[in-house]
Amino acid sequence: MEQIIFHIDVNSAYLSWSALKNLADGSAVDLREIPSIIGGDMKKRHGVVLAKSIPAKAFGVTTGEPIVNAFRKCPHLILESPDQRLYHKRSAELMEFLLDICPDIEQVSVDECYMNYTTVAKRYGEPVSAATKIRDRIYETFGYTVNIGISDRKVLAKMASDFKKPNLVHTLFHDEIQEKMWGLPVSSLFMCGHSSVEVLRKLEILTIGDLACADKDILSAHLKSHGVTLWEYANGIDDSTVLTEAPEVKGIGNSVTLREDACTKEDAYRALLSLAESVAGRLRKSDQLAGMVSTEIKYHTFRSVSHQTTLQTPTCTTDTIYRTACLLFDELWDGVPIRLLGIRTSKLVSKDEPVQLSLFDLPSGTETPPSPQQVPVSSAKQQKLDQALDAIRKKYGADSVVRGSLLPTK
Repeated sequence: MEQIIFHIDVNSAYLSWSALKNLADGSAVDLREIPSIIGGDMKKRHGVVLAKSIPAKAFGVTTGEPIVNAFRKCPHLILESPDQRLYHKRSAELMEFLLDICPDIEQVSVDECYMNYTTVAKRYGEPVSAATKIRDRIYETFGYTVNIGISDRKVLAKMASDFKKPNLVHTLFHDEIQEKMWGLPVSSLFMCGHSSVEVLRKLEILTIGDLACADKDILSAHLKSHGVTLWEYANGIDDSTVLTEAPEVKGIGNSVTLREDACTKEDAYRALLSLAESVAGRLRKSDQLAGMVSTEIKYHTFRSVSHQTTLQTPTCTTDTIYRTACLLFDELWDGVPIRLLGIRTSKLVSKDEPVQLSLFDLPSGTETPPSPQQVPVSSAKQQKLDQALDAIRKKYGADSVVRGSLLPTK
């Protein structure tokens, strides 16, 4: 049997997940049924549209455009701020659901993944029928819709899932590309961004079919190796496989664009604590320790700075990563309002690998960062606490235990 790959993509994921949460909280309005968008706070920053409803799309609103532009197109748009914690929770639920159907899943973003259907085809039967059942079960279980693309190649499965939406199943096998794909504008091709489209337009290449029939050497001269890749995709050439095991990770990090610019050290510490919990949790989940921590700041002027330090002892404890990140923040911050904060860890080692221990232990007490001479390392007590919290969250959900300092303020 030839390889069969599904590409599963949640329709307007951020908007769908926010809409369902609002309905569960008692809202009488479904964001999916009115002109609405997910994005930043227009009064406090120049945000962009992260997701849009179908009614908003009818007004010409596009994903990625400035919120100000979206309101010019549709003044009565409803704007909802993003909730990244909610989105990651919904994403994890979906992936867990799909893994029960097929263990060969490659997640490529918070709302989309590839499935190597070949490995379970004998159990579930004909691909289109199986994909339709998966689509329907997702809606019945979670209340939102997905598109599923089916093909014998990953890039074509991705293209198929981007065909007409929402809540549909499409095929795009190699022998269907001329009929179903070549007539589309070249901007519809996977990995063909705005700058590439402009270069191709100057070469009078307007459709995917034009690109597929173009001289590969000319494309290479104008777009280097990316031009060759686009030519291959236009011709359905893609020998990549569904990667069910993630490649070796060289670093684990997380960053967040703040809803409001952080103007005080306390606001920044609060965001860093949330990031440290996320990063440390991912380290523990991957059974790794970090030997280096870095903190990143992006100011409201879009200027970015970062600083890093090597730890005395590799760690995966939340408290050590948080305190170290705060020390780095104190060295970096010049008092300018902050738009984005990030924590990244590197120099990863397996938790089973022997490490040089320190004579010092983790100081107890307040969450205020210590002086540089007191930067803590992992302690057995702190590790046990983190492991206990991980177990509770795994069993009862990510929000079952929340630090008091991270609870929403009035």
